[in-house]
Amino acid sequence: MRILFLGDVVGISGCSKIMNNLLDQIEKHKIDFVIVNAENASESGVGLTKELCEDFFNCGVNVITTGNHVWDQKDIMHFIEKENRLLRPKNLFEPAPGKGFEIYKTKEEIKVGVLNLMGNVFMKKCDDVFEVSNKFLNNYKLKKDYDFLVVDFHGEITSEKNAIGHYFDGKATLVIGTHTHIPTNDARVLKNGTAYQTDAGMCGDYDSVIGMNKDNSLNRFMKKNSVKHFPANGDATLSGVIVDCDVKTGLANKVVSYIFGGELNNI
Repeated sequence: MRILFLGDVVGISGCSKIMNNLLDQIEKHKIDFVIVNAENASESGVGLTKELCEDFFNCGVNVITTGNHVWDQKDIMHFIEKENRLLRPKNLFEPAPGKGFEIYKTKEEIKVGVLNLMGNVFMKKCDDVFEVSNKFLNNYKLKKDYDFLVVDFHGEITSEKNAIGHYFDGKATLVIGTHTHIPTNDARVLKNGTAYQTDAGMCGDYDSVIGMNKDNSLNRFMKKNSVKHFPANGDATLSGVIVDCDVKTGLANKVVSYIFGGELNNI
C-alpha cells in the first residue's frame, strides 16, 4: 500500500500543476491513495471552493484536508456538510460544519482513516489538540477500526509538530505537518513505526514568499505601497511525501519526500 500526501495547494499555479500531472504521477509511482491539503487552493490563495474540490477528486485525489483557512470561501460551509471526502480540523470549536475524521475504503476494500488536526500555538483558537487526540485514540485503534491512519497536523511551530508526531508514534501510519509551505528535510520512520515529516511544503510557485507574490510581500514587510496578498503564478512545484505502508501492522515501512516540477524539482 502506497500513500501520497501533498502539502498546501496555493492558488491557480498549484491547482493547475496537480490537475495536469497527478494522474501520471499516480501511475508512475504506483500510488494507491492520495490526500491533499487544499486550504489555500482558491484564486485568492485562501480557502477553497466546491468546484475546486470536484476538480481535485476528478484528477485522482481521494481526500482533501484543510486548516485555518477552511472557511475563507463561505460556500464551502454548505458543501462540506454533504461531502465526506473534504475534512476540516477535528479540534475546531463545536458546533462546526463537516467532519475532522473519516474512514475511507480503497478499491481493494482497504480502510484508510484520515484525521485532520490544527495546532494551538500561533494559530486560530481551537480546542486543545492533545486532549482531542487523546479522546480520539481512546475511541479508535489501528488495525481494529482502520488498516491505516494518516494525521494531517496543520500547525505553525516545529516543536508542536514534533510532539504530536511522537504522541501518535506506533498508533498512526503517517503524521505529516502542513501550514508553513516550506518542505522540511526530516522525513523518517519514528521508533515505533510511524512515518513523519515536520512539514510537507506546498504545491505552488516557490519563486515567491510561501506562495504569495514576492514583490508585493517584500513591500508589505518594508511598509511600502502594497495590496492584499495574492498568489504567485509561476511554474508550481508539487511537494509532499510518499509512504510505503505495511498491511499487516498498519505502520510505515518507508517514507520519502516527494518533490516534482517547478523551482524545487528533483524527481
